[in-house]
Amino acid sequence: MSTTIQNGSLQTIFNNAVATVQFGHPASNSFPRELLDQLSAEINALSLNKTVSVIVLQSEGSKVFCSGASFDELLAVKNEEQGAEFFSGFAHLLNAMRNCSKLIIGRVQGKSVGGGVGIISACDYVLATPESAIKLSELAIGIGPFVIEPAVSRKIGKAAMAEMTLAAHEWKSAEWALSNKLFSEIHLAENLDNAVANFAQKLSSYNPEALSEMKKIIWEGTEHWESLLLERAAITGKLVLSDFSKNALIQFKK
Repeated sequence: MSTTIQNGSLQTIFNNAVATVQFGHPASNSFPRELLDQLSAEINALSLNKTVSVIVLQSEGSKVFCSGASFDELLAVKNEEQGAEFFSGFAHLLNAMRNCSKLIIGRVQGKSVGGGVGIISACDYVLATPESAIKLSELAIGIGPFVIEPAVSRKIGKAAMAEMTLAAHEWKSAEWALSNKLFSEIHLAENLDNAVANFAQKLSSYNPEALSEMKKIIWEGTEHWESLLLERAAITGKLVLSDFSKNALIQFKK
């Protein structure tokens, strides 16, 4: 599958039992709502694909894995309903990743901000590079990482999540992410693809039924996310309408 979405792209490549899903957008791999929905739909489709055992999720380019939500679309939000609808895109994606019957490996080659950190948190195993710094900058633009918080906290704990969130101006290093269990492994950039391919192929050689059962166990206790993440989207959708957020977004975009 390959699609082009408002100057962004999404494609899936199959290699034996491994499906590699790659997203991209010229604005630092940010996510307009349409691209979010396409990725969610692809994860849902692969969940039902009996020929696939493992999914690798990656992005285009070398410097940025994902910079989160589209600032242009955030600035275009005019009311609470539109705001909740926009942020529900991340809610649907995280729930698709959580509900997916396949284990998801994240290939993180560069920096990630906001929603990008949420996507990494929803992966089951993450291989990254030393350049893969992370940041939750939402408070600095008048909102908060409310939709992605359950995924981030589940992976790194409430204390580390709070540390990231409150230091909204601060990049956390790849080593910090590794020590706090957001990343599973760190490899030099030139070795990342081989490391991901080797791990994915090895994992996909195991009993598919055992992998699927393991996925269920990994995500036990998150069933309430179906409603929780949408409730969080409504909170964020309201806050993004504030004058503080509008002005901050304009400044960030500049």
